[in-house]
Amino acid sequence: MGVQRKKKKRAKKKARATFSFNDERVLKIFGLIFLFLGIYLTVAFSSYLFTWKADQDKVLLHSWSMLFNSEVTVQNWLGRLGAIVSNGFFYWGFGIPSVLFIFLTVRFGLSLIRRESLQDYLRLFTQVILITCFLSVIFEFVLHSSHFSWGGALGNAAYLWLSSFVGRVGLGLLFLLICLASLTWFINPSLELTGENMGGFKRFLPNVDLPSIDYFTSFGQSTKETRSKKRNNKTTKENKEEGSFDFVVDGALPLTNDETSKPGAIPKTDKAEGSLNSDTMEFNLPTSLTKPKKPNVLDSSSAELEIAMPAAGQEEAVETTTPKVKEGEPPLETVVHGADYSEKVLPIQQENPDDLEPYDPTKDLSSYVHPTLELLEDYADMKVEVDRAELEANKTQIIDTLMNYKIQIIKIRATIGPTVTLYEIVPAPGIKISKIKNLEDDIALSLAALGIRIIAPIPGKGTIGIEVPNKKKQVVSFKEVIQSDKFQNAKMSLPIALGKTIANEVFVADLAKMPHLLIAGATGQGKSVGINTILMSLLYKKHPSQVKLVLIDPKKVELFPYAQLEKHFLGFLPDVDEPIITDTSKVINTLNSLTIEMDTRYDLLKKARARNIKEYNEKFTKRKLNPNNGHKFLPFIVLVIDEFADLIMTAGKEVELPIARIAQLARAVGIHMIIATQRPTTNIITGMIKANFPARISFKVTSQIDSRTILDAKGAEQLIGRGDMLLNVGSDIIRLQCAFVDTPEVEKAIDFISEQRGYSIPYHLPEVKGEEDLSKDGSNLKYSDLDPMFEDAAKLIVGSQHGSTSSIQRKLSLGYNRAGRIMDQMEMLNIVGPSMGSKPREVMIFSESELMTYLDHLKNR
Repeated sequence: MGVQRKKKKRAKKKARATFSFNDERVLKIFGLIFLFLGIYLTVAFSSYLFTWKADQDKVLLHSWSMLFNSEVTVQNWLGRLGAIVSNGFFYWGFGIPSVLFIFLTVRFGLSLIRRESLQDYLRLFTQVILITCFLSVIFEFVLHSSHFSWGGALGNAAYLWLSSFVGRVGLGLLFLLICLASLTWFINPSLELTGENMGGFKRFLPNVDLPSIDYFTSFGQSTKETRSKKRNNKTTKENKEEGSFDFVVDGALPLTNDETSKPGAIPKTDKAEGSLNSDTMEFNLPTSLTKPKKPNVLDSSSAELEIAMPAAGQEEAVETTTPKVKEGEPPLETVVHGADYSEKVLPIQQENPDDLEPYDPTKDLSSYVHPTLELLEDYADMKVEVDRAELEANKTQIIDTLMNYKIQIIKIRATIGPTVTLYEIVPAPGIKISKIKNLEDDIALSLAALGIRIIAPIPGKGTIGIEVPNKKKQVVSFKEVIQSDKFQNAKMSLPIALGKTIANEVFVADLAKMPHLLIAGATGQGKSVGINTILMSLLYKKHPSQVKLVLIDPKKVELFPYAQLEKHFLGFLPDVDEPIITDTSKVINTLNSLTIEMDTRYDLLKKARARNIKEYNEKFTKRKLNPNNGHKFLPFIVLVIDEFADLIMTAGKEVELPIARIAQLARAVGIHMIIATQRPTTNIITGMIKANFPARISFKVTSQIDSRTILDAKGAEQLIGRGDMLLNVGSDIIRLQCAFVDTPEVEKAIDFISEQRGYSIPYHLPEVKGEEDLSKDGSNLKYSDLDPMFEDAAKLIVGSQHGSTSSIQRKLSLGYNRAGRIMDQMEMLNIVGPSMGSKPREVMIFSESELMTYLDHLKNR
């Protein structure tokens, strides 16, 4: 019995699954319904022309209620329903032009039966509706005095408004203009205005030479000529015996030559190991690929493969950062999103009155030497070779999968990256992009690979991208990235070398232009390595006087090696024991200190009449600003938080609010943030945080929800890990392979810097009154010692006459510790009484005006 029940359930599921709007039978049934609806309207409308006088009063009197009133009799051939429908179209609708709806109904039914594109029908529907509206107004304009509703209620309303607006004469001229414009649009008459037939005008324009030019046909051809050319081109294409299929391979990775004897394989070359540098591979396939009669069959073994090798004597690039492209194609760009990651270096001019030499901030550590490249590993033994067989197998599988779904393509191009190969395909005309995008899982299944990602379309290109992970992945070393010309010659304020793109190009960005960076990723996917890459980029490029690092590490084990840079690159509070901040209370004080530093810098910029830190430092180096007035050289400050989720869980709003304030305002004064978390959930990365971090990096995450939280788009859940990441700056998303720098390399570079002479006094942030400074009695308590939210909390307590710490915490969104400190301050100032256990405290001040008078006295004390 159980087996029979299961069979019945399966049969029911199959029966339900067979009903689908993609089924040809369903579309034909609906098409027949619309055809019969068109016949029904034809009969109803024809009857209305003869029976409208007898039926109109009854329809207007009873309206829709007459459908169920058998006592009402009508003369319409289709009964009460026919009378109501025809009256609705003719009397309340468009009048006589309503017959065009019969055409639309029949045409839609035929489109469903023939399975034609709905886009063409929608275009036709729009045109017919406009013609119907226009004709209804025309009928009312000509036959307005007739008893019959020639233009319907809608046409009559439009006619009355237009005639009152422009008058009957103006309305007639408007109709004439519309008719002439429509005639010109649809027929496109050839009005040849040449110099020969304008000879009469030359008598009045003796100095003007009118050339014999067809001013209309020079800009385009008539519709008939264009259609004729399209038919000729189509016939020419169909008469070709073979279709061509271009397969282009870009990239700097070498290809192995282990199967050169097979049909279609690449022949060996004179170069060592047959390596290719941005070569073009092109092969011809049978016509069945471009015009498949049997899309499930693809004989890829008969494809002939040709390679255009580099010219003789051409040097092969050892380290390719900008691969060559096929002739006629635009060059690839590394820095995208329309952002300009370069700054112009302004020449220093001697404009100071005393003709003093410009101020050089690096002179305090003039003997400082940047870390050398010898401290880094190049991982040359981990270079990989891309197998041609892998490329061709992936190409064949992609083509087969697309052809199985009747998707024709005319070109395929492969760009080899360090860990991912991008296959760009050009679909045949008429193929919908969404149809290819929905095949992501099918292509992944056919290639037996994880991390398949489809970009449809690729921004700035007329192609669709399919990213396929390489079986053998290349390690992108940090040494290889920073020794590239792109990083060495970067004229940026804060250059960071993130890694390589899919096109095998080094990607360098300017943190000062981002201006803040949010990093997310699951555990073990390369997040900490990415942070080390960013910090090492700054250490290798900038002088200690130009940038300061404020490092917050709640995990206490990720950033501790950088503590040796205490007198070189680090910035911290003067009263802390360790330069790397790990304690939550110290984190809050550090963030508040940075807000004070931000406000102080804005005051300096205001005095110097500078808009940003670049203009300010330029004026200071030219000695246009007097140090006796408080001016000084301002280094960039980069705040790095390694695990943001832990801070949000322990401190909440006390951390989020200063971070949001720094993110909103600190860009112009040179304070930038890098925040990392392994939990990209909405309660950690809130809307306030996301709104102020336009630049975001996502390593592999566990779910599509996390990907949308960090990037506002899916895709991060399909990454392959080990440094594979997506960078979102603006509207575009770039896939990068993060540069790998190991912990021993970081320690060697840090030891190299720490062994050099540093500043005698470290870079201290402004002091902030912490919790330990509040344990004083009220007589010595100053207004400046109070919490910034003290006044709001005091107004809340006095206004409600309810001295409760929990009410402050709840209504002002503060942590319990901070709300308790504010309540203790109120007790010191005798605003509330002492604690009474579980009962609310007694409020000693009874009105808000009394409270404000007391606070004003405290401010002036």
